[in-house]
Amino acid sequence: MKLAVFNAKRYDRLYLGDLEDWHLTFIEAHLNEQSAPLAAGFDGVCCFVNDIVDEPVLQQLSELGVKLVAMRCAGYNNVDIAAAERLGVAVCRVPEYSPYAVAEHAVALVLDLNRHIRRAYARVREQDYSLDGLLGFDLHGKTVGVVGGGKIGQAFARIMRGFGCRTLVYDPAVSETMAALAEPVSLEQLWAHSDIVSLHCPLLEATRHLVNANALQQMQPGVMLINTSRGGLIDTRAVIEALKSGRIGYLGLDVYEEEAGLFFDDLSEGILQDDVFARLLTFPNVVITGHQAFFTREALAEIARVTQQNLQDFVAGDYSADTFVVAP
Repeated sequence: MKLAVFNAKRYDRLYLGDLEDWHLTFIEAHLNEQSAPLAAGFDGVCCFVNDIVDEPVLQQLSELGVKLVAMRCAGYNNVDIAAAERLGVAVCRVPEYSPYAVAEHAVALVLDLNRHIRRAYARVREQDYSLDGLLGFDLHGKTVGVVGGGKIGQAFARIMRGFGCRTLVYDPAVSETMAALAEPVSLEQLWAHSDIVSLHCPLLEATRHLVNANALQQMQPGVMLINTSRGGLIDTRAVIEALKSGRIGYLGLDVYEEEAGLFFDDLSEGILQDDVFARLLTFPNVVITGHQAFFTREALAEIARVTQQNLQDFVAGDYSADTFVVAP
């Protein structure tokens, strides 16, 4: 089976390059309407979170004979599922790879924002050892709201409980495991009572802009907001207004709703064209990382393992695994 790996980075070559019995071609370009013709001669394509797999792209892929879209990530909101089903193109994904990686990165954002690690590091580099402006707070005793009770939310809740935090959770269907780690509450109760809010839910039509102007007004003044899930969960313009008013006291992002044209590439020689993102970067109480929460050795190894299993299942005609979103 010949597979075109789009949006390929050095680390993708390192981990996916070891897949046995598969003919992989690594393509640096993101998959979109312009690059789709590069899939000619391949049985399938392997894509990531910022590739565009909408109906026009799927139509091109289908006409080129591509029968499989293998997502090397958990989310597939960038794939037009209805179009894939209509065209007979199978879609598979990696439902989970390392919940600990994402949860631990969320906690890293919490600690950095609270204890001003970046500012302190920069000062020491300049031989400035003053403490003014570095005042933090004890995490112990604070209330942490976890939106999404899946494995990542569970891992995050465990860590925050280790700090001595009270944990709340909102999820439409809270599992027994999560209920043992956090108190199930309504979304309105979570907004109102949390000192720290961390998002760990998928991006669906129902969750798009879950954090909007109305939700922000329900939160405590000076709340810390963390998002390591999907950028579209947050209405960025509303968040900027909340930062300006002080409603949000700390903001930690590993994702951004318009990240497709920014993240995963070196743009240091260019001019930033996204005015909204540029505004976010001006706030001293904002920490942004470039969608790296998943980025651990263990996670990349698991992505490669599950991707290989998905390819084997596809060739065998076995689409029973929950990794297949669409069967041909």
